[in-house]
This record gives sequence, structure tokens and C-alpha cells, in this order.
Amino acid sequence: MDLSINGQARAVPDAAVDPAMPLLWVLRDVLNLTGTKFGCGVASCGACTVHVDGQAVRSCVTPLAQVAGKPIRTIEALAQGGQPHALQKAWIAHQVPQCGYCQSGMLMAAAALLARNANPSDADIDAAITNICRCGTYPRIREAIKTAARELRGVPARVQATPGSGL
Repeated sequence: MDLSINGQARAVPDAAVDPAMPLLWVLRDVLNLTGTKFGCGVASCGACTVHVDGQAVRSCVTPLAQVAGKPIRTIEALAQGGQPHALQKAWIAHQVPQCGYCQSGMLMAAAALLARNANPSDADIDAAITNICRCGTYPRIREAIKTAARELRGVPARVQATPGSGL
């Protein structure tokens, strides 16, 4: 089966996969793209979020057959041209990660949100980011998304202290 992953054609040997195999395991175990994480296996936590045809999807429950012929983007391709994405910079500025396990999925969900909504409100963010962060950095995540949205719109950067962030 041929897949388009991060802008590159990738051949996946038919002997190595079953069309019902979840995309997550193809990415991690067959293609060695380990930035996408396994969390719950039932699409609840979002650690496995990737983009398929521009939409955030939970790869742990997405069968390989469902993504054939569609562009897939993983966390490995969020940065472009050797430069971190605005979200990645904002994540650092707002000190979002603690344990960091959920962050690749969180970033991919946030990138899908900003691709369709350049100026999300708190309600928009809460509705779109259903990923679970066991460390509870949700206030920092919201502020980081807003900071990245401003950068992507060309508004001068300003990082405001988020309660508990140490800024």
C-alpha cells in the first residue's frame, strides 16, 4: 500500500500490514515515526492525533484502509524548513509541557484548529482540543494557542504569564 506521509510517498509492504491495522501502528512500528504516541487505544486521550486530509484524527482507531490516498501529517512534519511551528515556539514560551507525553497529539490538534480558525476563543479551543493532559496544563495550552494564533496572523508576539507557569 502506498501512503502520503509528511509530503512524501511511502510504500508500506502489504505483508507488513493488514488494511484494518490502526494507522498509529503503521506509523510507529512499520515506518518508525515514533513522535505519535499511544495513549489509550480507544480514541479518548488524543496522544495519537495526526492530520489526515487536513483533519485531526485519532490514529489509534483509524484503520489503514481509511487513509489510503489521503495526505497524512504527523508531528515530525509540524516544523517547516528547519524552523519550529508557531505552536511549538508558544508551547516553549508558555512552558506547556510537564511530562510531555500528550504534547505531540495536543500540538497536532491545535494546528488543525488554527488551520481552520485563525483567532479562536477559549470556547473554540475547548471544543476543538479534547485531548487529555494528565498534568493539567490546560490554561497554558489555551494561552499558547492564542499566542501562536497571533503570530500566524502577523500580530506582534506577546507572552503573558499564565497562572502557575512561572512567567
